[in-house]
Order: sequence, then C-alpha cells, then structure tokens
Amino acid sequence: MFDPAIKILVIDDMSTMRNLVKKRLKEMGYVNFEEAEDGLKAWAKLNEQTDIGLVVSDWNMPNCTGLELLKKVRTDSRLKQMPFILLTAEAEVSQVKQAVLAGVDSYCIKPFTMESLKSKLEQVYAKRVEKPK
Repeated sequence: MFDPAIKILVIDDMSTMRNLVKKRLKEMGYVNFEEAEDGLKAWAKLNEQTDIGLVVSDWNMPNCTGLELLKKVRTDSRLKQMPFILLTAEAEVSQVKQAVLAGVDSYCIKPFTMESLKSKLEQVYAKRVEKPK
C-alpha cells in the first residue's frame, strides 16, 4: 500500500464529497491531503506542489473535468507517472473505455465503500509502485 504520509490531491466540486473521500482515506491511515474544487484548480496545485503523490478525482466537475485533467497529467512529462483514480457516478461502458484510453489507473463508482476504495488503491499501488518480482 502507499506510504501513509503520501500527499493525496482530492478533487471534487462538492465539499461534502471531498470530505467523505478524505474521511475514508483517513480511516485507511492516510494523513496528508490537498484539495481542489475542479480540474483547473487541481492542475494549478499539481504545477505548484511537487510533493503530490496521488490524485483521487471526481469525473464530473465544472471548468475542467476529471477526464480532462487526467489527459493533461498524462501528457506532462513531469506528471505522467502520477497515480490517478477517477471517482464517478457514471458506469457507462463507453465512459470507462474513455478513462482507460486516457491512462487512468483505476475507476471507482459512487457510491463507494472504504473497502472498494482501498481495493482500488491497492491495485494502483501494485501497478505503479511495486516492482515486479
């Protein structure tokens, strides 16, 4: 699993959802968070702060969606390896395909449980951080 001190950028246009995501992450032992209300503000934070190690983003937001942010992250040489999880109420196959093609590490459907989010984090860690044996 990720180091509990990793800085996690939580992005959602609803403060209650950001708080819920942070609560679930805190229950897993994580302690270091940044927040943003949309993809534009998140993009600014990613460019200002070099210590962010993981992004957990809503898909549907004003100004810049989670998918648009993901595409920016994946085309930026400094950020392209950033672990990125999308949270969304959308479960359409076409949207899942869009996210996968854009390079998302994992996709979590709302409403989510702590167990489902933990499982996604474990998958992303195994994919991005653990070294193959």
